[in-house]
Amino acid sequence: MTDPQSAAASWLSQVEESTRRVLGTAAELKPDAVAEPSALPGWTRGHVLAHLARNADSLVNLLTGARTGTDIPQYADHEARDRDIERDAPRPPDVQLADLRDSHARFAEAAALMDPEAWAASVKHRFGYVFPASEIPHKRLLELEYHHVDLAAGYTPADWPESFAVAEFRKLASNLAGQADLPAVELVAEDTGDRAAIGDGAPALTVEGPVRALTAWLSGRSTGDDLRHAPGTDLPRLPPMG
Repeated sequence: MTDPQSAAASWLSQVEESTRRVLGTAAELKPDAVAEPSALPGWTRGHVLAHLARNADSLVNLLTGARTGTDIPQYADHEARDRDIERDAPRPPDVQLADLRDSHARFAEAAALMDPEAWAASVKHRFGYVFPASEIPHKRLLELEYHHVDLAAGYTPADWPESFAVAEFRKLASNLAGQADLPAVELVAEDTGDRAAIGDGAPALTVEGPVRALTAWLSGRSTGDDLRHAPGTDLPRLPPMG
């Protein structure tokens, strides 16, 4: 079994690479681009960039709480989180880029201060559930990779690292396995050999495609039009990703 510190270190390495990619995309944005729509309803690209920066700071709060043994909330409250994103969304690209860099630096510094005992501490997510601090870097990676796609600025699910896509495919499919009111579907990743079943009952439909495309559909980042299934059949409507 991987110890908490080693698990965190593995995720932190991936966070560094993912952050580098996001910063590269943000650096290429034109002045008017931040006001243009993102792939998230009601959010501009500026909203997505602001959220990524403020999320990094929120995770610094959790890291600091784990290290010091104090209960520091991820955000002051839900309303404050939303206000900060709205406040920061209209900023020009160079300000957004600097904020992304600086907030990542604060996150990396807070992670570097953690010792083995701190990584094993429990922290509370903004939705109220408790999880080990060693999972904080993984949560940051999810924010970076999914919202990089949501930025709608050239980075797509096809660009996801395979390890990320495979891990998310397995997790998302497991979350949907046996779910009532969801027609049973067998999923086959043709490039990695991963297989899974979602929904309730015996699968009556098999859906095939690259693991990145399957993960994009499961996570709501695509309609699944690029996936293969029997002619005349429709993909079921999936619940929002939790």
